[in-house]
Amino acid sequence: MPILRLLSETETLALPPRAAPVAARCDVLVIGGGPAGMGAALGAAWAGADVILTERQAFLGGNPTVALVNPLMSWHTQRKPPAAADMTRLLPQDHGEGDPIVAGALQHVLDRLLAAGGALPPTVETGYTVPFDPETYKSVALEVLDEAGVRILLHAFATDVCRRDGRPRGVIYESKSGPFVIQAGCIVDGSGDGDIAVKAGADFAIGRSEDGRVQPMTLMFRIGDFDPDAFAAYVRQNPDQWRGVHGLWDLIRQATESGELDLPREDILFFATPHPHELSVNSTRVTGMLGTSIFDVSRAEIEARRQMGQIMGFLRRRVPGFAHAYVIQAGTHIGVRETRRIVGDYTLTAEDVLGAAKFDDGIARASYPVDIHNPTGKGTVLKRLPPGAWYDVPLRCLLPRGVENLLVGGRCISGTHEAHSSYRVTPTAMATGQAAGVCAALAARQGLRTREVASEAIRTELRRQGAIL
Repeated sequence: MPILRLLSETETLALPPRAAPVAARCDVLVIGGGPAGMGAALGAAWAGADVILTERQAFLGGNPTVALVNPLMSWHTQRKPPAAADMTRLLPQDHGEGDPIVAGALQHVLDRLLAAGGALPPTVETGYTVPFDPETYKSVALEVLDEAGVRILLHAFATDVCRRDGRPRGVIYESKSGPFVIQAGCIVDGSGDGDIAVKAGADFAIGRSEDGRVQPMTLMFRIGDFDPDAFAAYVRQNPDQWRGVHGLWDLIRQATESGELDLPREDILFFATPHPHELSVNSTRVTGMLGTSIFDVSRAEIEARRQMGQIMGFLRRRVPGFAHAYVIQAGTHIGVRETRRIVGDYTLTAEDVLGAAKFDDGIARASYPVDIHNPTGKGTVLKRLPPGAWYDVPLRCLLPRGVENLLVGGRCISGTHEAHSSYRVTPTAMATGQAAGVCAALAARQGLRTREVASEAIRTELRRQGAIL
């Protein structure tokens, strides 16, 4: 299929200058309505700030709703080795029984999801993950932000910053209504890619140190009319064909050798949802593409849909329980694991993660493993923290080096490629976003630079908001 590529990196056209109306002013402006943006908006609003959150999509939620990244991965410590996976239940058991180490905004959203019947609670049966319904998630996201007094603008694509006194004081947007500006006392970039932080002058790193390659993209999709009883009966009759939650090894190997499957991933990974006849599938893999290039993303979307068709055909033909299954929905946008990592006042490392490092300015806890999907093909590296352990994310990781008046939250905070593979997950992203929002609120309301806000003041407010520190 012909795919558009960049004609030239040197041939340019000068665009005429434009005037953009000032659409609004606020204390704290949050870019992005994903986990980090939601956490930031709630943290800032609960700290008493006037908050505006903008999102380029037609709904909130970020990767959990835009890319169908399901379930919410565990935010619990691991007290004992993981139990043997029960494939008949199709629920991942990534963690042994442990203690929660993230609360605050995450717990607030989860409580509302559970009350709305849109999620399964984290238990040993779910591997302490949270399978959820993406449509319920969208509605809950709107409700909790509205109740917190956050003003929301959808279909707004942030493209640049406005400066005053050398500091970013507003953000420029493109929209169907033309360009406009929102001015703010402080800005939180929860875009995932650090788009606005880079426009404000922040340095960034991409990929692993040896070659700059990033983790692959994955288009997740939901399958309906799955027959769990037929699948469970097959598993019980053929125990030797299953190797835990990453199973289907033998059938996948046979299909690969025959040419029925041509995938750059070695497994087909299922996750349960709150609906018994539905599954979430995390198995497409597109390597060598960067999520900040629309040309790469276009190629990735097309390739991932080709892989989705192969996987669905294979399941229907070869695996009991899938004879009548069909794709309910694919992600609106392919799931992007890794793009820019903003260089902050501190860079979190794999040694910090696996060594369960603690910091005086710790503003969030995390326990998810180092989880690196091979940037060049098959294989995944998984390194767990010691039993019962967690690590701190320091405030300095949220402060772009050399930039004031702006913080980052979520997967674009400051860390190495290896550390990023742990802190990129939804619970940690929401926790770092909440901390960024609190810092931004205190700075804006007290007329301080972001680095002038004492970390202990931020930690005190986070504790008041229910965060675990």
